[in-house]
Amino acid sequence: MYSFSYFRPTTARQAANLLAKHPDAKLLAGGHSLIPVMKQRLAQPSALIDLNACEDLAGIELKGRSIVIGALTRHADVANSQVVKDALPGLAMVPGAIGDPQVRNRGTIGGSIANNDPNADYPAACLGLGATIVTNKRRIAADDFFTGMFSTALEENEIITKVMFPIAKKAAYEKFKHPASGFALVGVFVSKRGSDIRVAVTGAGSNGVFRVKSFEEALKKRFSPKSIEGMTIPASGMNSDIHASAEYRAHLVGVLARRALAKATA
Repeated sequence: MYSFSYFRPTTARQAANLLAKHPDAKLLAGGHSLIPVMKQRLAQPSALIDLNACEDLAGIELKGRSIVIGALTRHADVANSQVVKDALPGLAMVPGAIGDPQVRNRGTIGGSIANNDPNADYPAACLGLGATIVTNKRRIAADDFFTGMFSTALEENEIITKVMFPIAKKAAYEKFKHPASGFALVGVFVSKRGSDIRVAVTGAGSNGVFRVKSFEEALKKRFSPKSIEGMTIPASGMNSDIHASAEYRAHLVGVLARRALAKATA
């Protein structure tokens, strides 16, 4: 490691002010992504702004027809929340499948979304439910938030404060885990909220999370696994590495979408 300044604000407003004064600073939440790259000196911020004392950034509540989750809320808290289980059980499936107990009890929803790892689970839930990401400056629709691999619409001095998930009538998540890391080689989130049908995929695309419009169109006629039976997506644009080829990932998208639909309609 190397020397850097360390700050521990107690409110989101204080954190935003510190970020404005230290433009090279990094925000620290769970630290699962930031600390390893700092150890490898792939990131060398001049300051760390630790958000863990900002109580106004954590919490889960039902507001109207949406579940609102604070950015600092741990994965385990979302997975175990009775509010989430009762109102939107498909969302509870997502953090329950992340990593291992250590990761789930330390990692945060805001950190996962802000980092936008191409194999992370929460981006699929956000895109698959049409969530709204709320920052200290504005509200951003999930369709506009994820802009590419490790890339988002967040601007300088902008901090995610909460995420608003609209309650879907039917929703579910299914993923094919990497056996060591627990990351999604492919993960598929499906949802039905009125006429809004969504199928979002993580882990497969070379440009990060994406929606499968061909599946969505087919599911508008009937929200059922049979509606996309035999359908596939092109292998072009899919990730290919030592773990799985582009063709295999493209095949998995269809398989996992049908499994998620079976869960959602059970």
